[in-house]
Amino acid sequence: MIVHLDMDAFFASVEQMDNPYLRGKPVIIGGWERGVVATASYEARIYGIHSAMPSALARKLCPNGIFIRGRHQRYSEVSRKIMQALAAISPVVQPASIDEAYLDASNISGGFRNPLELALTIKASVARASGGLTCSVGIAPIKFLAKICSDTNKPNGVCIVEQDEMDNFLISLPVEKLPGVGKRMRQSLKSIGINTVAELRQLSRDFLQQSYGKFGAILYDRAYGIDPRIVHAPLPAKSEGVERTLEKNTRDRAFLSSCLKKHAEKISARLGRNCARGRTITLKLKFADFRQITRCRTLGFRTAEAEIIFETANALFLAEKLPEPVRLIGISVSGFEPKSEQLVLPGVKLRKT
Repeated sequence: MIVHLDMDAFFASVEQMDNPYLRGKPVIIGGWERGVVATASYEARIYGIHSAMPSALARKLCPNGIFIRGRHQRYSEVSRKIMQALAAISPVVQPASIDEAYLDASNISGGFRNPLELALTIKASVARASGGLTCSVGIAPIKFLAKICSDTNKPNGVCIVEQDEMDNFLISLPVEKLPGVGKRMRQSLKSIGINTVAELRQLSRDFLQQSYGKFGAILYDRAYGIDPRIVHAPLPAKSEGVERTLEKNTRDRAFLSSCLKKHAEKISARLGRNCARGRTITLKLKFADFRQITRCRTLGFRTAEAEIIFETANALFLAEKLPEPVRLIGISVSGFEPKSEQLVLPGVKLRKT
């Protein structure tokens, strides 16, 4: 059995937990004028607010909403406590994002009598670790079905599908519940009369593969409850980055450089916590016309120093012309793979040989 845990409106719930004034109010994490909604409290979702919605639309739908830019350092802090609590329950925890994770339930000790007892134990442990936040838990024999289950009874819910219940549960699902079926694929399937997983099973693997490529074969397997993926320990991060959509488009280089400096400090702190250093610094700019560019520079050494990250990114930025005002600015650091390096002490110059 595989467990999927999903925190309930995580960012908004952290804000409501830390600020009693926000409790019971429609809280929206995202820019007031620009950008998109990161998440919204359940009080805001009543108005139709959802993640990835343009903030301008969210403001129209919920004019009394309380918009908060967000405190990602705080969310990361709470997330670490949650993941530590999960690691005390299962020897194999796979974080899927800052607010969700998979657990391998096959080797869990503790004498749980049934999956429900395990789910309730997980929820209680997460509540203690986070300061009182709620989560939803799904348990199923396969990975994608555990994720569907965690979304079934939100918020603060539990959904468990045993092996002998899996087939009946699957065939009753709307096809868009299958992970990977987005809006366009949903419309495509609907156009040929496919609305449920039961109807999806009427299509052959060859037809789905010809229609949707590699994912068509995956879709066929998921319709029959086939998912060979296992829960595994997290893979090392390939990059660490921060970006910001600005409230107003601007060509103000001093202001944009100050944004880069703050980005570099945040990235440096994250790298320090993960004991990581990178070689490649990448600058990302998106202009008012939505054209996007990236510029990168690879150093001769790995670093986690905020000053080096900032100076490198800022040099890339100052070398760029700004044909349009800037809408978004970001930095990322990559190239974490360890390589042999020669350490140079301050003030010591290397001699050429």
